Amino acid sequence: MNRYPVWKYAIMGIVLLLGLIYALPNFFGEAPAVQVSSAKSIVKVDASTQARVEQVLKDAGVAPDLVTLDASSVRARFVTTDDQLKARDVLQRALVPDPSDPPYTVALNLLSRSPAWLTALHAFPMYLGLDLRGGVDFVLQVDMKGALDKRAETFAGDLRTALRDKSIRGSAITRNGQELDARFRDAAAKDAAKNVITDQFPDLTAVESQEGNDWKLAIAIKPEAARRLQDQALKQNITTLHNRINELGVAEPVIQQQGLDRIVVQLPGVQDTAKAKDILGRTATLEMRLVDESPEGRAAAMGGGPVPFGSERFPTRGEGSVVVKKQVLTTGENLTDAQAGFDSQKQEPTVTLNMDAKGGRIMRDVSRENMNKAMAIVLFEKGKGEAISVATIRGELGTRFSISGAMGITEANDLALLLRAGSLAAPMEIIQERTIGPSLGADNIEKGFKSVAYGFLAIMLFMCAYYALFGVFSSIALAVNLLLLVAILSLLQATLTLPGIAAMALAIGVAIDSNVLINERVREELRAGASPQAAIHAGYDRAWNTILDSNVTTLIAGLALLAFGSGPIRGFAVVHCIGIVTSMFSAVFFSRGLVNLWYGRKKKLKAVSIGTVWKPDTDTALPADAK
Repeated sequence: MNRYPVWKYAIMGIVLLLGLIYALPNFFGEAPAVQVSSAKSIVKVDASTQARVEQVLKDAGVAPDLVTLDASSVRARFVTTDDQLKARDVLQRALVPDPSDPPYTVALNLLSRSPAWLTALHAFPMYLGLDLRGGVDFVLQVDMKGALDKRAETFAGDLRTALRDKSIRGSAITRNGQELDARFRDAAAKDAAKNVITDQFPDLTAVESQEGNDWKLAIAIKPEAARRLQDQALKQNITTLHNRINELGVAEPVIQQQGLDRIVVQLPGVQDTAKAKDILGRTATLEMRLVDESPEGRAAAMGGGPVPFGSERFPTRGEGSVVVKKQVLTTGENLTDAQAGFDSQKQEPTVTLNMDAKGGRIMRDVSRENMNKAMAIVLFEKGKGEAISVATIRGELGTRFSISGAMGITEANDLALLLRAGSLAAPMEIIQERTIGPSLGADNIEKGFKSVAYGFLAIMLFMCAYYALFGVFSSIALAVNLLLLVAILSLLQATLTLPGIAAMALAIGVAIDSNVLINERVREELRAGASPQAAIHAGYDRAWNTILDSNVTTLIAGLALLAFGSGPIRGFAVVHCIGIVTSMFSAVFFSRGLVNLWYGRKKKLKAVSIGTVWKPDTDTALPADAK
């Protein structure tokens, strides 16, 4: 009656072993470390960088505990903070000879002390939030005026192209801030231009006026369109920040909107505010421009003459430079995808670009008018521009086209990664910064885990005292529930915050309810005169429906918090929902396995240790008419 088949005990053993393996990394703590990452998009961190870091540390007499290489950084772990600071200094001197133009970012960080065999099993500790691990917290102000100015410049270029396509002559378009001024020699050209604006530019409004013999259109962005453009700029900046910071290897950054024009960036584990600013400063913008191939432009590119009016000079990825026109054709905002490939006909690597509809239309018009001319892709980082690609237009381009040149497979992959990373739609500046030290985070961890430990100990003492051996089984099941909760959070690489620790404490209290229901149901069966084996069987079976109903309703509330909450509320909800699922497994399946293992083998069981079972006094039974 109360016996599990072998396969159920095998499931219990496997779940317990997996839970122990994936929860174990959280008990090793963190060690001071130094992280070396790329400060420029064209600088790649690879095995040669790791070897160089190891050699620099060896020459300086600093012995790292461990040196690892991930997708975007080299991390060296140390035993003491003194070694960490010394290593940071020597790596800074060796890898960054010119602080004004750093190829690498050398920053302080924290790494798990988990042994290598756990890491090989992909068992990693939970990420700790800013309130537990320490780190830096920034509030960035997005320059919405700059976003609208940039958009107005794009509108000016599009409008010039549209008027030229309609053969509207005698027009001159200039930009004044966020407004455009269009002048025409006659009323017919003015009316035709106004029709073009109405048909092709729904986000613009035009007001006409006359100045002498000329007609003028004052063109402005509609208020509702301006609000939409600002919202799009903010979302694009958030996406770009995610891409750039994730490439730098910062563990679980928090990047979210605050208000109408602000972005909150939290970088847990980063203690150096200056280096954190460098990380944010890596956000880049991409622009596509035509190369100035005039004799003056070529001379300026060779360094033998001044830059022509309306053009700019930028360094290339090699030793030379290129002079490009100031007019921006498209930006990273119009780029939807970029993939590296190989042209089998030309036998050379290529990068295939996918543009949105607007970018494709612009590239089609530009390529048609500038066949066999060169086009450059300029990357702006920290206010400095660099031509990362210069290619000749060989055919009419559209929403999908390829670029090629003197680059290998590695360079093609790097270029595709840069293009995919996106660009900022509007400039930003840091208006608030806050640093949370590791000591405060450690204090929060200690207090939070003490609350969980004390709550668990109090419940265990009560259960053992009130339910005797069944209380011991319930306490073991509760410990398994906590173990599985930590293991699942670690397996999901969730971020643990103070609200998450509070949810853990609550999960312990909620989880024990199921065992209380089971134990009381067994007591009721014993009071009713059932045999111990029958009471155990009926107690678990009949309590199951109540346990299921109560946990499902609690889970619905947790899912509502998860769906509609944000920030700390979502962190609380995640731990709460996972705790409900693990409690149903541990309280019903696991605890019954323990009871069956202890009592199931006894055929003639006379009593069970479940505390005092109060039975009604048969001498004071109610009379028949009172029933």
